[in-house]
Amino acid sequence: MKIVPNRIVIILAVVFLPVINVFAGPDPPPPSSPPEPPGLPLDGGLMLLLLFALLLGFYKISRYNTKKASR
Repeated sequence: MKIVPNRIVIILAVVFLPVINVFAGPDPPPPSSPPEPPGLPLDGGLMLLLLFALLLGFYKISRYNTKKASR
């Protein structure tokens, strides 16, 4: 009886392919969740910023009115 090379390849594949899983490493751990954003307070200089914005607004309006009156 003549040995067919295809049978040998099939037999070797059936025998040795399951062994490959034994040498595989473990699965990597799942990625960690991103850190929480810092809880910074918004009221630190909010009143000062509001006061500055009001002063700047009054300055711009008065400057516009004086330019308009001088024309």
